[in-house]
Amino acid sequence: MTPENSTYAYIGALLDELVRSGICHLCLCPGSRSTPIALCAARHPGIRTWTLIDERSAAFFALGLARGTRAPVALLSTSGTAAANFFPAVIEARYGRTPLVVLTADRPHELRDSGANQTIDQIRLYGTHVKWFVEMAPPESTDAALRAARTIACQAVATAQDGPAGPVHLNLPLREPLVPAPGEVPPSTGREAGRPFVRTGRSLRAPAPDAARGLAAGLLEARRGLIVCGPQDDPALADAVMRLAGTLRFPVLADPLSQVRCGPHDHSLIVDNYDVMLRVGRLAEALAPEVVLRFGATPASRPLADYLARHAGARQIVIDESPVWNDPFRTAMDVVQADPRVTCDMLLASMHQLGAGAPGAADPGWTRRWQRLGARVRQAVQDRLAVIDEPFEGKVFARLGDLLPDGATLYVGNSMPVRDLDTFFPATAARIRVLGNRGASGIDGTVSSALGVAASGDGPVVLVLGDLAFYHDMNGLLAAKLYRLNATIVLLNNDGGGIFSFLPQAGYPDHFEMLFGTPTGLEFRHAADMYGASFVRADEWGAFDDAVRRGAAAPGLNIVEMRTDRTRNVHLHRQVWAAVEEEVTRSCP
Repeated sequence: MTPENSTYAYIGALLDELVRSGICHLCLCPGSRSTPIALCAARHPGIRTWTLIDERSAAFFALGLARGTRAPVALLSTSGTAAANFFPAVIEARYGRTPLVVLTADRPHELRDSGANQTIDQIRLYGTHVKWFVEMAPPESTDAALRAARTIACQAVATAQDGPAGPVHLNLPLREPLVPAPGEVPPSTGREAGRPFVRTGRSLRAPAPDAARGLAAGLLEARRGLIVCGPQDDPALADAVMRLAGTLRFPVLADPLSQVRCGPHDHSLIVDNYDVMLRVGRLAEALAPEVVLRFGATPASRPLADYLARHAGARQIVIDESPVWNDPFRTAMDVVQADPRVTCDMLLASMHQLGAGAPGAADPGWTRRWQRLGARVRQAVQDRLAVIDEPFEGKVFARLGDLLPDGATLYVGNSMPVRDLDTFFPATAARIRVLGNRGASGIDGTVSSALGVAASGDGPVVLVLGDLAFYHDMNGLLAAKLYRLNATIVLLNNDGGGIFSFLPQAGYPDHFEMLFGTPTGLEFRHAADMYGASFVRADEWGAFDDAVRRGAAAPGLNIVEMRTDRTRNVHLHRQVWAAVEEEVTRSCP
């Protein structure tokens, strides 16, 4: 390479290895300092580039694309505050275990701390929220420099994917000229196919055989056991967990984001309405387990959290691959740092050896009681919802259980929607993947994340979120317009922060609306017009059902708005809770 092309030789080598290591998508935001990376990516046959204007939205789009494809995605910014706008999505990727390779262009070392324009300190910009940071060397075309670029690229992808997955950050100081003379851009090497420069092998962490046998023996002896499945995205875990539950005869409390509540696997032991059941205090007290086996991240349900804390004396076992203990309740007696699916398989194998395939010692009455309560509570909720004809946020999720087609992805916003999802979305044999930004549980970037999943092209995508979350990421709608993405957004518009009406803050009416309710009075139809989306306001349930069905089947972006009243919404929720408590008191004394 000529000296003028040293930068492009170096960046080309880096991109080659990112692609050969598994990167197929790069989301980039326009900028000058990042020009060499953007031009090389645009010319590379093995990578698809997505150009998005707003860095915060672009980062969440990349996060959604990584979740949709279950593969690492690269993300590119120019220098300065552009890179800082990636931070919320980087945090969500770290805590939500999503593989991202973040590439930030930077000023070269000689321009730092000199008052140079658009120059900030980008060294370890994301702190502990990335798994690995590398300050790349200034580009050269020497053999040693190219080997370093290729090796670091391979290591970056491997680190991002290695369990628990997460983001890595490569900071690239680039000198001018950033745009080469005409004809001096080296052609794409086309080396995206074949063996990476450094081939890495991934392995799933397993418990020690002796530890698995000891744990299996203890579980087989338990008479009153539970399995709790929190948010996670391994599609193979559901079958493994249900086989383990069948051997132990343990009820399974399945968070909808666990990928256990939905799917063609066995559902006979799944309890999908524990959130409303465990609000009945005396029932939560009476259902005292001896052992609780926990998989996945922390469930959204506050009643479930209170239940686990109430029974802290039970043996609670957390199975998670992360070195950070997934135990916010501080109730775990055992922490097994291993892949959950591998652990399930090893426990089943050990149980077969110990009991020759015989079931565990679980009390049949314990299991039947959970099943009977689940059935009665489900019927009580359905009966109450049947007489609610007015718009009600909880009923939206009950309807979606019937409306979503097989193979759909349901993306859900935080605050109130994810809690209503937990309470009202039923278990179903349909293959419905349920996702949300539950790593850090913020409302930012929800639109972009869901559209990133839509960009993966894996079945219909339906996003349900509140009006504040929608407003917070309206810039994300541009991706749907630019790339003609297919998605349906169910917009629950209660003109403010609905969850605060359920919290103690609601007891301070003098300041509630200004500080917590925060109504905006926005007409979101105008946003739909600006971004070329269809818009339907559904005021009754027949219109809602029709709009969702059409949206899931139609191309393009479709927005279905349902307007609700925050005060009335609290009242309707309490009606459902009261109906459940009455049913529990009457039928299960």
